[in-house]
Amino acid sequence: MKKILAFYGSPRKRGNSSTLLEQAVRGANDGGAEVEEIFLRDLSMSPCMEIYACRKTGRCAMRDDFDLLRDKLQSCDGLMLASPIFFYTVSAHTKVFMDRCQEFWSKKYLIDKAPFGLREPTRKALFVSVGATRGSKLFEGVLLTMKYFLDTLDMELWGSLLYRGLDEQSDVLQHPAYLEEAYRAGNQLAGVL
Repeated sequence: MKKILAFYGSPRKRGNSSTLLEQAVRGANDGGAEVEEIFLRDLSMSPCMEIYACRKTGRCAMRDDFDLLRDKLQSCDGLMLASPIFFYTVSAHTKVFMDRCQEFWSKKYLIDKAPFGLREPTRKALFVSVGATRGSKLFEGVLLTMKYFLDTLDMELWGSLLYRGLDEQSDVLQHPAYLEEAYRAGNQLAGVL
């Protein structure tokens, strides 16, 4: 059975991005995957402090809840990540998580000396995001962030669900097509892994 990690990056438990990710998780489960849900807001993780121990050992020197994620990130077959947009990027909870994956970047590129951009991704990820505004460039920056974050994990951005004009906590419930699309994406991700 394929294993998927689903990361909820919203500061709200029942926000729009969380509701969409719940549908994707349901779809992946129905597609035969085993999905573990992780709520980043419930974890105690320090931001990267640039101690640089990871440059020598491939592991972060700080001990906190990121330790609970390390082995799971290395062994999962796929990943789903949901975050609302804050100032054209991911939420603070999500960004702290991403930055702590610097240890994987250090291991891959500094210790193992993998050539930049030449290694084919071996795993796949789905990104789910919502933003309150309708700006045409709302997701441009975050998609670049996702691309390079996922490269660190030897993953490719297999799919993304990006929705504008969702701000209040239950706005997404007014768009059943979005919920259906999230379910289908999760189900399809399970099928391609």
